[in-house]
Amino acid sequence: MTTSDNWRTKTMILGAVIGAMVGAGTAYLLARTAEESGGGPPKITTSDAIKSAIGIVGLVRGIASLGDR
Repeated sequence: MTTSDNWRTKTMILGAVIGAMVGAGTAYLLARTAEESGGGPPKITTSDAIKSAIGIVGLVRGIASLGDR
């Protein structure tokens, strides 16, 4: 494994771990909020999903642009 591959592998693993932690935390907060407000599964509208998707795409683009330096 070359040095180039080594940092790429570490970056991919770290990104996967952080992404999993953020995803699990987000799911926990969503479930907790739904339980506190109504007790059932959360009601997510299409517009809410689209707003979240646009925000996530913006975040990913921002992170990807960090590699331009």
